[in-house]
Amino acid sequence: MLNIIKKEIRELLTPASIASMVVVAVIFALVGQMVGSPMNEITEKPSIGVVNQDEGLFSQTAIAVINENAEVLYLGEDRDAGWEKVQEKGIALLVIPEDFSSSILEGRPARIEVNWLLKGTGLMDNISSVAVTGLIQMINTSISEELISGGIEIPPEVALSPVGLSETVFLKDKVIPGVSPEALSGLLISQSVTIPIVIMMMVIMAGSTVISSMGLEKESKTLETLLSLPIRRRDIVIGKLAGSAAVGLIMAVIYMLGFNYYMESLTVSSSIDLGALGLSLGMGDYLLVGLSILLSLFAGLALCLLIGTFARDYKNAQTLIFPVTILAMVPMFLVMFKDFGTLSLLLQVILFIIPFSHPMMAMRALMFDNYVLVIGGIAYLAVFSIAITLVLTKIFSSDRLLVGWSWPKRGAKA
Repeated sequence: MLNIIKKEIRELLTPASIASMVVVAVIFALVGQMVGSPMNEITEKPSIGVVNQDEGLFSQTAIAVINENAEVLYLGEDRDAGWEKVQEKGIALLVIPEDFSSSILEGRPARIEVNWLLKGTGLMDNISSVAVTGLIQMINTSISEELISGGIEIPPEVALSPVGLSETVFLKDKVIPGVSPEALSGLLISQSVTIPIVIMMMVIMAGSTVISSMGLEKESKTLETLLSLPIRRRDIVIGKLAGSAAVGLIMAVIYMLGFNYYMESLTVSSSIDLGALGLSLGMGDYLLVGLSILLSLFAGLALCLLIGTFARDYKNAQTLIFPVTILAMVPMFLVMFKDFGTLSLLLQVILFIIPFSHPMMAMRALMFDNYVLVIGGIAYLAVFSIAITLVLTKIFSSDRLLVGWSWPKRGAKA
């Protein structure tokens, strides 16, 4: 039994599988660092600017709460100076209007104008805005306590919630009024989550099929028969990729229809109109997304076919599916949690290199007119597909698929 255990370990724990696990561990460490840094911002004081145009009692209460619970970058009456300070390292500019205190005393809810400065649209990009929202709630509570303890006669609903918000989001040269960062991020995620999920499932299913088929063909000697036929090796490679791509597209359509229905059954319809916010896509944008999906599928399957050439048999091919699965999952989570522009340079490079990530980023990038990223990604996918196809053609033209990938022994002729 011990010999059998050793045999299984030798067969499964190959240098290729060890290398893939090391790469995956490094990627997970980088992703963990990326996610952990924004989470720490929840416990830190938010950096904000404050423009106070009111001289009443309640504005002083609001300022006292802000000074205690936030890092105030600017406090004054000049809106432009305050916004300049916020742009340096802040996340929001709070404007207390001149009728703030008088509105509350007259029995009307006062409003604080919040100008949000967002750098990205991912879920983790808006973590710091939670602290500012909590700060506004503290102001509400403090003023409510003063109203109740002072016996000021105003309507109960105003006494319990005397302060409301007027929000405007500034994001990537776009001004989006009347929307909170959380609502905007949720809307964008709901609009662009389908493609990352579909691409991930498509790559895992179609890619694992390609790798497994290579191992099965080697094991059943079908590959030897195929290579002995009078067919150009380039045609064999293109035929395998085209057939796999056709199956992948069918899978993508089925997954997309099913997942859209699933999301619609769980998501409450939003009253926010993307067209009114200037975030809608045109026909040309959808064509770019479709081209990115097609090239990403072809590039991904070419990569899977290349990985499949290292499989000795069907059993060994199963271990090679794992890195492909991780390569499909990592960009999906990165795209959902962080915006490409807010990632570190190293993670940007990793995300750009992975061919599956480009269609995942395309829709959100086009919403903000980032055509450079999308078109650059399409060009990269085209070059990547051609390069991998040429490598595969050379491999299929050699005897490596039949004799295997083995290094020559020391002292022996290669």
